[in-house]
Amino acid sequence: MGRDWFADAVLYEIYPQSFSDSDGDGVGDLRGVISRLDHIASLGVNVIWFNPCFASPFVDAGYDVSDYYSIAPRYGTNDDLVELVAAAKERGIRVMLDLVAGHTSIEHAWFQRELAADGPDPDGNRYIWCEDLPDRAWNLDIPGTPAWVPSPGRRQGYYLKNFYDEQPALNFGWVRRPGDPAWRDPIDAPGPRRNRQALKDIIAFWLDRGIAGFRVDMAFSLVKDEQLADGLAETVALWREIREWLDAEYPDAVLIPEGTEPRTGGPAAFDADFFLVIHEEHGSLFDNHYAGLLPFHEPREPFFDAAGRGSTRVFLDAWDAARAGDPDRLVVMSTADHDYDRLCCGPRTAEQLGAALTFLFTWGNVPCLYYGDEIGMRYLPGLPNVEGAVCNPAYNRAGCRTPMQWDARPNAGFSTAESSRLYLPVDPAPDRPTVAAQETDPSSTLNLVRELIALRQATPALRTRATTRVIHDGYPFAYVRGESHLVVVNPRREPATLAAAEAVGATALLASGITATSDGFTVAGFGYGIFTYRAAGPATA
Repeated sequence: MGRDWFADAVLYEIYPQSFSDSDGDGVGDLRGVISRLDHIASLGVNVIWFNPCFASPFVDAGYDVSDYYSIAPRYGTNDDLVELVAAAKERGIRVMLDLVAGHTSIEHAWFQRELAADGPDPDGNRYIWCEDLPDRAWNLDIPGTPAWVPSPGRRQGYYLKNFYDEQPALNFGWVRRPGDPAWRDPIDAPGPRRNRQALKDIIAFWLDRGIAGFRVDMAFSLVKDEQLADGLAETVALWREIREWLDAEYPDAVLIPEGTEPRTGGPAAFDADFFLVIHEEHGSLFDNHYAGLLPFHEPREPFFDAAGRGSTRVFLDAWDAARAGDPDRLVVMSTADHDYDRLCCGPRTAEQLGAALTFLFTWGNVPCLYYGDEIGMRYLPGLPNVEGAVCNPAYNRAGCRTPMQWDARPNAGFSTAESSRLYLPVDPAPDRPTVAAQETDPSSTLNLVRELIALRQATPALRTRATTRVIHDGYPFAYVRGESHLVVVNPRREPATLAAAEAVGATALLASGITATSDGFTVAGFGYGIFTYRAAGPATA
């Protein structure tokens, strides 16, 4: 079977700190997830993706790993994860982990060893060091902060970081250029070779414990001084080497990058591209900027907005580019994620979610449901800076990381801890959505999500392998899947009309706010629908 299973995947992203707390310490854990597996299974999803669960001092919410081979004690043990994988498998659900490949924590034993040394490691430096401060930097540092950090230990000089000072960049080598200083290791130097092998060892350790694959954080940042214009060829080649090894040793294992894989003309190293929430291919559809603006953001009206002033053009162009040369290329798209906002953000209300969810589960992408979006949890502004959530004055990630809202009990059923001990505050609104309240409401967001996923899983034409043909790229947005199913969504407040042959006589499978006309549909504000239709055939005598 290989990796074909991923084409029909529906992912569910769990931010483990905030999902379910089993031991009353105010922080979510793996046994809490085990206790909620029946809810996850009830959605119809078949893959759980966890944000980092490894041992960490949690300067950056676990994206600063101190031990890749151990589950963080606050989440439980390695045995708990193995039990979770087995329990999920019984429900037809695979488990994927987040792999932080480009950097570690300063508390990792590798870094502590190099920090305490008199000079370069004779086996090859795992990190990037220089004695004199360079005049350039080639990393993803926090804007306005130095990329090179003075050594706080016996080792002289500076180390290169990848984000926060506490996240030293791992050494995968540099693209060599004339006149390069000696400290810039080539990609085949001992240190980079050690780190490549370490990636394989870490991946194998967890695959041997039942993990189905990995989403790779900052996947294309490994080799330094690469140019995007050159396709980041050396980093892609590194991952292609790992893919070849996986194909031989773990042919079912999936690798998903953070972002879109550069095209270098060779075989793809990853199994899909990932349209990130913070980038414009996704943001042009959904980002209403309520959660803030990053320096690379271009303010724009999102298409899925009540004002109805957005466009699908940026998204459609990016989609076509991602699949150019490979029409079967998989693309993951999320409802939201741990790094920015939620669908239900600011003025976007629950009644607007139907059109957005219908699109995300029928377009032909591999959909990823962010925990809580199945009930329309809100992004909460102005929350405290917990575990590096505020990494830019206009970029607070805490608002999308709040505790899951299960029921009407204190802390919304997330934890029995005092509210002051919670990882983050729970939405204080009296009308906050909960799983329990929506279970028995047939018109709830929760039950719409279940219907959409069930319809997708039962209908090949709505999944990834079927063709997609746009018949109207404005309001309403309308497209045909597999030349047998018509999807229509109107995210704006005002009604819209669709005149199309495919709509005449179409039969609704799931619809809200759509009225048939002589030549198509009238679609109410925030309306949506999925229809079967009979394609016009050749005339007969």
